Amino acid sequence: MQKLNTRKKLGNYPSGGVVISISLALFVSGLFGTLIIYSQELERLVRENIRMQVYLKNSLTETQRLQIERKLEALPYINKTITDKAAFQFIPKEEAAKKFLAETGEDFTKFLGENPLHNAYLISIAPSFHSKASMEKISKEIEKMGGVFQVFYVEGLIESINKNVTKIGLVLVGILALLLITVVILINSTLRLALFSQRFLIRSMQLVGARKLFIQRPFLLRAMGYGILSGAIASIGIWGLINYANRNIEDLVVLQNKEKLLTLMISLLVIGVIVAVSSTYLAIRKFLKMSLDELY
Repeated sequence: MQKLNTRKKLGNYPSGGVVISISLALFVSGLFGTLIIYSQELERLVRENIRMQVYLKNSLTETQRLQIERKLEALPYINKTITDKAAFQFIPKEEAAKKFLAETGEDFTKFLGENPLHNAYLISIAPSFHSKASMEKISKEIEKMGGVFQVFYVEGLIESINKNVTKIGLVLVGILALLLITVVILINSTLRLALFSQRFLIRSMQLVGARKLFIQRPFLLRAMGYGILSGAIASIGIWGLINYANRNIEDLVVLQNKEKLLTLMISLLVIGVIVAVSSTYLAIRKFLKMSLDELY
């Protein structure tokens, strides 16, 4: 009967504080991971909206224009990750004139007698070519095509995006590394404190001849359960916060990548289990090696 009670109590340390501590640590990590995902999506949207404007000569026939269009569509640096319509768009000069009139209220065709604008193509360049040297090379290559009047893109914008993305990326990686180290230390300390109350029970089982695996198993199983539960709580909290933000911040849903967010939440479960189980294993291993005086 005494043996039954001992086995029942083995590994049964206070769970409330442990689960709350691990959940909060994982929630903070997940929140920062969500911020990284949103920043990546924002960068993607900004890069997708970078367009190189290819203006055509007004003397071109429709057949010549279509020939240039096929050449532009075949370029290897067109962004293939977005829809063809968004990556490659033709803007007739009549449409450009109407847009100018709608935005400014001035009809320049009345006093000029004609539409001086040019037919144009807006093409999205793949992010791997978003460097000053690559953009200049692409621009010169397109300008050499027969029938092309001018190629234009915002040079300063490309350089500014590349510099800012690099700086922000380094800062986020540094903060993430520090945060993960802090989370591991916090979870490890929490579990060590919780297991401290079980040190004499561990020694008692050791003295009656119980094997190390028999002593460790209930603690490790409980730690695994705490990791899964804490990861689930953190994931639910993050998902709820995301839904609340989407309802209250206009167009924030545009930056939401469900696949990456799902991967993040699964990662929280995995991290919770790995850190909890490894911390528990190391703590029990330490107690098993302590002498009776050290336990006191």
